[in-house]
Amino acid sequence: MYEGDDLTTLEEDAAPPEESGNKTFILVAAILGGIVLLSIACLAVYGFYWIPRQTAQRDVQQATLVAQNVQVDQALTEKAISDMLSQVPAATPTLEPTATPVFQQTTPTLAPEDPQTATVAAALTQAAQAQLTVTSLPTSTLLPDTGFFDDVGAPGLFVMAVALVIVILLARRLRVSPAK
Repeated sequence: MYEGDDLTTLEEDAAPPEESGNKTFILVAAILGGIVLLSIACLAVYGFYWIPRQTAQRDVQQATLVAQNVQVDQALTEKAISDMLSQVPAATPTLEPTATPVFQQTTPTLAPEDPQTATVAAALTQAAQAQLTVTSLPTSTLLPDTGFFDDVGAPGLFVMAVALVIVILLARRLRVSPAK
């Protein structure tokens, strides 16, 4: 301060009162704890009360449907058996034998082939088969080289994980240490 200043200095007589715990934090923590306990209680009621009731109702409905299906099956089986037994085959008159005309037709006999013709045909078949184009066989290809893991690799990911853990530890250490 300068000698010519007429500023009055305000002296702090007492230190500020120490906080006796953060009441807002405790209140929020208690509310969140209550919500967690309430949700656990609701899940327990749902698991021990509602689910067994729904399962029992579903089992009763399934048993009813099975019993109805058995009754329908038995009724249809009895009806099919009674229909089958009530149908007596009717006698059908047998037909008189009839004269069937026989056609007399001669078939021409084939002239014997020249054995050289068969040899030439076989050679032509082999030549035609030899001229077929051969298709290429499918070859396997590499998997695509995409993604973060493929670019960096396992060692790179490990180094980054260690670096992040170090950053977390340093942040905690700096937050806890007093400011200089």
